[in-house]
Amino acid sequence: MKLQDPILNAQTTPRSILRSDVAEESRNDKPSLAEIRERAFEIHVERGGIHGCDLDDWLQAERKLQEKYNKSNEGRPKKK
Repeated sequence: MKLQDPILNAQTTPRSILRSDVAEESRNDKPSLAEIRERAFEIHVERGGIHGCDLDDWLQAERKLQEKYNKSNEGRPKKK
């Protein structure tokens, strides 16, 4: 049985497969779960595909995307 390289597989897997088909509510004040999931996977690949850091990857992705959303929403009136 030939072992597969997870990094190579991740880099060659079409992005559409990595995304969930579950419809998610789109909000302007915070990132969607799909955005966080995609960014966390990108962080995982950038780190070399090392397993065991999934929570760290998720939290880093969530934090960075939230910072991005906060900056893009500065000065806009808040929705009620």
